[in-house]
Amino acid sequence: MAWLSPDELAFMGFASIGKNVLISEKASLYNCSRISIGNNVRIDDFCVLSAGAGGIFIGKYVHIAVYSSLMGAGKITMSDFSGISSRVSIYSSNDDYSGATMTNPTVSSLYTGVTHADVTLGRHVIVGAGCVILPGVTLHEGVAVGALSLINEDCNAFGIYIGAPARHIGSRKKDLLEKERLLLQEERTCNDQISSAD
Repeated sequence: MAWLSPDELAFMGFASIGKNVLISEKASLYNCSRISIGNNVRIDDFCVLSAGAGGIFIGKYVHIAVYSSLMGAGKITMSDFSGISSRVSIYSSNDDYSGATMTNPTVSSLYTGVTHADVTLGRHVIVGAGCVILPGVTLHEGVAVGALSLINEDCNAFGIYIGAPARHIGSRKKDLLEKERLLLQEERTCNDQISSAD
């Protein structure tokens, strides 16, 4: 995978961008001035991030795998240590499918009934391949979603969900919180050593 250079990333005009950010040359990002990216983020080939009015906010240590997409007018948040596997689609906007209005972006908004709602992935959320996450959903801290699931409702912290629509099938271990503490402690130590060397 070929990554955009630091100069290329700076030229894109992000709202903010952290250190150690890897974005594939084959990814497509739109409205970068509404996209904020933290440290240690990786966005793989053929991903599409299209920020609407609400923007896209990506925390630190986040991975967005190949062919995934984040799009819509609502705010999309991927919190620290969250990740989505390949072909995950996160939507913060949705057409009205009832037939009461027309659909698709080629039609004037006077005749459509698009709704917008924020989507939040909490810390340590992991979403399996091929999932679809609909507007207005919050996946609370530590949620794990099995492959090919449809998320149309909030998911409780550290729950395991699967299906279309997704249903709760169990609970996830919280051992990863101690791993996070150790990682951040190591990161602080490294930063202190770098600062004292300057």
